Parts: sequence; structure tokens; C-alpha cells
Amino acid sequence: MNAAAPVLETRGLTIRFGGHVAVNDVSCAFLPGSLTAIVGPNGAGKTTYFNLISGQLPATAGQVLVKGEDVTRLPASARTRRGLGRAFQLTNLFPNLTVFENVRLAVQARAGAGLNLLTLWTDRLDLVHAAETILDRVRLNDKRNAIAGALPHGDQRKLEVALLIALEPDVFMFDEPTAGMSVDEVPTVLEIIAELKRDASKTILLVEHKMDVVRSLAERIIVLHNGALVADGPPAEVMASAIVREAYLGQELDDA
Repeated sequence: MNAAAPVLETRGLTIRFGGHVAVNDVSCAFLPGSLTAIVGPNGAGKTTYFNLISGQLPATAGQVLVKGEDVTRLPASARTRRGLGRAFQLTNLFPNLTVFENVRLAVQARAGAGLNLLTLWTDRLDLVHAAETILDRVRLNDKRNAIAGALPHGDQRKLEVALLIALEPDVFMFDEPTAGMSVDEVPTVLEIIAELKRDASKTILLVEHKMDVVRSLAERIIVLHNGALVADGPPAEVMASAIVREAYLGQELDDA
């Protein structure tokens, strides 16, 4: 049993939109070195739950804790500084700059060197090397001089991951990272996430509809249905659960 303290925890997390409860009293803890897939039908509250964790939406009730600190009332930017990283926030951060310039600026920001393209980079070759290393990790070095906004969708998602890696978060949050990708692009993104998973100090949350992706990456699945947490456990156990099959996954669980 892992005795480590949760790096991220939600306690009774709830949000209401008028009379609709989109996330209903969800309590869950996420440990370092884990990858948890969050699944459920459309409208189950998965992305809303992500938005509550990362600070895009204010909770009606409950708490979000990062490394034991209550961040429920903090804005998204403050949560990022405390170690929460969400990929979608960084998509096309600078669409008119090159791939390398985007990653370079993210590395520069993480190092506390500001966001100035005129910085004399010959004085900070360590940051240049860090940016190049990240480009290698996400298989984008061959596109380093391409304009970010002109990249195909799959490469934009890889750049999104690169910018997230540059910020060195404790928690990586991926919301359907393979959505809209062609079949041949998907394996590369999954390989990158699998490599991140090998770092025992990092925690990964993954919202994903594709059960083959979930099977290949997750050691834990939580299932949301009508905003409530209805199952939480190892993939085989959750997939075999009658309540999960009835609520959402059904025949899809049997697909290879």
C-alpha cells in the first residue's frame, strides 16, 4: 500500500448551475506516481470536474487541496504556481511564434526569467538546452522552426504537452489528449504520456473516452455519472462493475 500523502485531493467538490448539479459531492485523492483515468458518459461532469480542480470554475461547495493546501478559492494562475498543470490552458500560447520559441519562452518563464524574446539567449544556454530537450521528448525537433498556429492538429497537441512539461508541474491534467487526432498520430502522444508516467514524483489525470487508451495507460479508473462518483478502482474491477456497465460503458467495455 502506498503510504505517500496525496498531491491532489478533492473533498465533497460540488458545483451547481441553477437547479442542475454538474459535479455532486466528489471526494477523491490522487497520489504521486499514479495515472488515473476519469471516464463517464457525455455530460457526466468529467470536464467540469477538471475545471473545478484547475480553477476555471468556482466550486459551489467542497474543497480542492494541493499538497495539503486548500486552493479552492485561488485562481487558476495561483494553482499553476502550486504545481497543477492543465494542457488545454497552453494551446497556442503564442500562435505566431515558432515551435522552438514557444517552448523556449515557457522554459524561460519557469526559470523566472520573464517572457522577453529579446533576452540574450547566448547567456542562458542552459535554458536553450532545456527547450531542445523538451522538443526531443515530444518528437517536435523537426518542426522547431514551424509557426505554432500553422501546425496540424496532432502537432499542436504535442506542442501543448511540451509547454506543459516546460512548466514542470507536479500534476499533469490531460483532457482527451488524442481527440481529433488521426490514427497514426495517437501512438506518439500515448508514448509521451507513458514516459511522463515513469516519473514517480508526478501525478497524471486523464479524461478519456477511448477505452483502449485507458487500458494502456491507467492503473486506476474513476467513473462519474450525473456528476457523482460511482466507481473508483483498478481498471479490471471497474470495468466489471454492474453499475458502471449500466450507467455508461456497456458494450464498449467489451471492445478490444
